[in-house]
Amino acid sequence: MCGIAGIRRFDDNAVSEDTLWAMATVLHHRGPDESATWRGDGVGLAHTRLSIIDLAGSHQPMTSADGRWVLVFNGEIFNYQELQLTLDYPFTTHGDTEVVLAGLTVVGPAFVERLRGQFAYAAFDTRTGETHLARDRLGVLPLHYSLDHRALVFGSEIKALHAAGVPRRVDEDSLDAYLTARAVPAPYTLFAGVRKLPPGHRARVSRTGELQVERYWAPPPSDPGHLWTPQSAVAAVDAAVTDAVAAAQVADVPIGCYLSGGVDSSLIAAVMQRLRGGAPVTTFAAGFGDPRLDELPWARRVSEHVGTDHHEVHLRADDFEDLWPRLSWHRDAPISEPADIAVFGLARAAREQVRVVLSGEGGDELFGGYPKHRFARALAVASVAPASLRRVAVDALEPRLGPRFARARIAVRAAGAGDEREQLSTWFAPFTTAERRQLLGGRPAARCRPDVLGGDALDRMLRHDLGGWLPDNLLERGDRMSMAASLELRPPLLDHHLVELAFRLPSSVKVRRGVGKWVLKEVARRYLPAEVVDRRKVGFKVPLDLWFRTDLRDSMWERLTGTDSFVGQTLDRRAVHRLLERHDRGVASEESRIWTLMCLEVWHESFFRSTTDA
Repeated sequence: MCGIAGIRRFDDNAVSEDTLWAMATVLHHRGPDESATWRGDGVGLAHTRLSIIDLAGSHQPMTSADGRWVLVFNGEIFNYQELQLTLDYPFTTHGDTEVVLAGLTVVGPAFVERLRGQFAYAAFDTRTGETHLARDRLGVLPLHYSLDHRALVFGSEIKALHAAGVPRRVDEDSLDAYLTARAVPAPYTLFAGVRKLPPGHRARVSRTGELQVERYWAPPPSDPGHLWTPQSAVAAVDAAVTDAVAAAQVADVPIGCYLSGGVDSSLIAAVMQRLRGGAPVTTFAAGFGDPRLDELPWARRVSEHVGTDHHEVHLRADDFEDLWPRLSWHRDAPISEPADIAVFGLARAAREQVRVVLSGEGGDELFGGYPKHRFARALAVASVAPASLRRVAVDALEPRLGPRFARARIAVRAAGAGDEREQLSTWFAPFTTAERRQLLGGRPAARCRPDVLGGDALDRMLRHDLGGWLPDNLLERGDRMSMAASLELRPPLLDHHLVELAFRLPSSVKVRRGVGKWVLKEVARRYLPAEVVDRRKVGFKVPLDLWFRTDLRDSMWERLTGTDSFVGQTLDRRAVHRLLERHDRGVASEESRIWTLMCLEVWHESFFRSTTDA
């Protein structure tokens, strides 16, 4: 991975070298091996490098052989060697960066459609004065920009834009979106005037500042004409997973693998070990000292079965308190999940032995692995009833569901949503629409995601997750927390060939006989013990319910009800106070909502009240 940044002034005045170095410096964690800048008329580019391929060459910013294109590139192109054979270009390096540059020279900006991998890049065309931005299909890697009549400013992380003078202001229109999903959907962010290029999109900015954004990839529709059988679906997914894991191991440095003990990471570790043969794969797992949630024994079980060189990381409440502000700064946003901090702990430990790790993101979003996916069809049937009747039923039922029925409460809330768009968002929402309206003083939602088109109810739910929850939450977490430790993260299940196969498959092989993620589990059964494949899904969880009543209780009350609290000043203070009291007394388990508000507060502290950056 790397860090990229740049400025394109529309008055053609010189870009300050000091500003470019300030942008590079703030991205040093993304590329500690090398930094460089390039300047032309009205334009400047900066790059920080984490060397993974062609370690001695491939310096950036890189200029094409004919001098037309200048490129800063972040990511890995897994098929760069095959692409190189198709291009008539005088190559001088042995890396993937020059293949992208050659593709721009020979084919043009549409060359992005031939790339397989994870990437974000900016290319300046010295002939036309245009700046081209591109982001990979699934949004594994980030790219942010700010555009006004004076200049385009862009970077891998928002803090690079701040280093170039883009002001820090809260985008209050995005607060409702954050309270809905603990993340803001592309193209928006929590910073006013700062946008993120959506996954699968590219942008062209003219020499005078006109912006054109277009989508170059979308998951295909399901293929009802293909006579899929359960057996043929399992065989196809097995082959595609193997191919994706093999492709993701392209590197000139050591590679490891995260291993939580769940199906996805365990399958990747098993396939990786089979492909590698003799030398054991280095795997990493995290635990939290709570036997209710700790999955370390399962990770050990898988490691012993597969034969990996296994390492464990143990985290405590004190780790959260200490790391929270620092990782909020790295995230450029509120920490969306408690597991963000665990992922950083894993990355920090892994970086001592490897430079690249494979991870399991994407399996649930592709193949229907969340509990909600099993209820997609039933919820679609229930939604035939008028929304007013459903809301009455929900209002009567939800208060009766105690802390032990947290998942049931989420399902009940979704059943009471007004329409499908609200319903799809409610599954991961810590607050209902009515609760958000109360917290925000009746302010209407301003950052709604568009309606999702698709086949059946499950297919639409999966497409919704793929377009929002996955890139804006999970992948943003994976990138920022791994880059905070200068470690490259690769999720092979999000190889776009595998993603396209997954969306061509019928829903009947994803949720089958009440079993979610059926087809992927059947693939995993070929590599792993049945007890690993069939065990109840737990996920990467942290004992926040306990910590907010013990170790983190004082911090919770001080941050959310103090006189200088951003949450207390911006949201309804009485509603926040009632929420904390309910959790304190054990009337309800409100850790998800408290976590959402705490992360918003710590983010605001990190960017608006801290005297020094992390």
